[in-house]
Amino acid sequence: MKAEFTAIIEPAPEGGFWAICPEVPGANGQGETIEDAKNNLREAIELLLEDRKADIIRGLPDDAIQDTVMVG
Repeated sequence: MKAEFTAIIEPAPEGGFWAICPEVPGANGQGETIEDAKNNLREAIELLLEDRKADIIRGLPDDAIQDTVMVG
């Protein structure tokens, strides 16, 4: 899946940086550099979305139709 999300990055008081994604509640990352924080955030977003999708699919009835939709 390819998508674009917002990364809000701030210096961490203890050093390095932390990042959050307002579009994906619970997604956050940290790192020594801005790029490290963004990479960590990217991984967190991917894991959260995969987990949420798996949770929903487990609860679907057998006759549910699964398809794709393009955004943007």
